[in-house]
Amino acid sequence: MKDFSIDIYADGAVVSEMVAAKEKGIVKGFTTNPTLMKRAGITDYVGFAKEALEKVSGLPISFEVFSDDFDTMKKEAEKIASLGKNVFVKIPITNTKGESSVPLIKELSDEGIQVNVTAILTIEQVEEVLPAFKQGSDNIVSVFAGRVADTGVDPTELMKKSVELVKANGNAKLLWASCREVLNIKQADDLGVDIITVTTPVLNKLHMIGTDAKELSLETVKGFAADVKSLGFSIL
Repeated sequence: MKDFSIDIYADGAVVSEMVAAKEKGIVKGFTTNPTLMKRAGITDYVGFAKEALEKVSGLPISFEVFSDDFDTMKKEAEKIASLGKNVFVKIPITNTKGESSVPLIKELSDEGIQVNVTAILTIEQVEEVLPAFKQGSDNIVSVFAGRVADTGVDPTELMKKSVELVKANGNAKLLWASCREVLNIKQADDLGVDIITVTTPVLNKLHMIGTDAKELSLETVKGFAADVKSLGFSIL
């Protein structure tokens, strides 16, 4: 597999998959979110977080707050942060009312909490949040490039500008979120993005990097043939 400068983080909430990703030696950290936790059937947030931290000890991991009001969000963030030094607390850039989370992010950063600002989709949001980070602190700015691409817009210009802003600020790393395919890793790496989050299905495709196209074509045809055989019927 090609060596990338970008750090690959595994995105998920299944502890066994997180352990498997760590054992492969490819990933440098982990991210979770409420949607992934729901999909994984998590019923005990703190229990899940503690187990994950124990199993992937030493690597950075992001856990997201659940609340939609800022006062409760702050209490949740402080509790999550207390679970370990390698924990980053994910705070969405706004709540569901569209109210900016930047004042809360500033409070948390001033307290020494490592923040992962999530659900960012515009350059204006990147510009808005960077000044909130305490000087010399360690944070993550997660730009959902994959969701931008889902709207039919090429996210590379957004990510290029974000790289410039984040590097100039010096108190955060830029994360390409919502990776859809292996190509996104190369795109993010070429642009100088610091981190990309990758789900298990994409992680499982990393072995394909550098595969000869002719060989892949033959493999594809063989796959079709195997499926034809399993169907057990014919056209004629």
